[in-house]
Amino acid sequence: MNRRNIDIRTKDGVAKAGIFGAAEGRAGVILYMDAFGPRPALDAMASRLADNGYAVLVPDLFYRQGAYGPLDAKTAFADDKAGAWLRETMAATSQAMTVDDTWAFLDALAGEGVTGPVGAVGYCMGGARALNAAASYPDSIAAAASFHGGNLASDAADSPHRHAADIKAKVYVGVAGVDRSFPPEQSARLAEALRTAEVDHIIENYVGMAHGWAVPDHSAFNAAGAERHWRRLLTFFGEALA
Repeated sequence: MNRRNIDIRTKDGVAKAGIFGAAEGRAGVILYMDAFGPRPALDAMASRLADNGYAVLVPDLFYRQGAYGPLDAKTAFADDKAGAWLRETMAATSQAMTVDDTWAFLDALAGEGVTGPVGAVGYCMGGARALNAAASYPDSIAAAASFHGGNLASDAADSPHRHAADIKAKVYVGVAGVDRSFPPEQSARLAEALRTAEVDHIIENYVGMAHGWAVPDHSAFNAAGAERHWRRLLTFFGEALA
């Protein structure tokens, strides 16, 4: 695995990150983590993207909390101590924080030699962050994808659908077949917002898949569904970041 560790200085401190793939002249991708943080499973996903021609950055979005982990994606929420820490940390790491950090992530990719367009992909809590990043940096992020992202069209002020008019990127949203964090009414609301804003987008329902199906160490991982996700993601980035 071709991971290199780097430190990224933000307004609030230093975020540790992994970068995968030779960056010089390539298109870049920011991979926004799920709730369980940077770990070998996300490294493997970033490495697969890098093997397909991208320089991939996987930043730790929880860096403000200090050292933690490693977290077990299968058991963390079931463990009283780890689950409480996760819920508190997720609540404390706002969408606005990640959006503010993204300028530093983009700068880090540029510093590594990325000169091509940049894509964003997020899983679980990272899905909304990828879409909000695209809205906040429309001249830098050319493609944004979310897989089993939650609350993409909620009543919250930072819900991505509220910022659809600012998105210039192409958007792909892969939805778990049944997902309490992104119910059908939110999917319809997101589709309407993207359509009204004339955003080039696809929202695809992965029937039979559960929240977390695309991440290999998740309890809901589904190998066939994950491969379908890879086909869609690589085709999407291949078209949008060419």
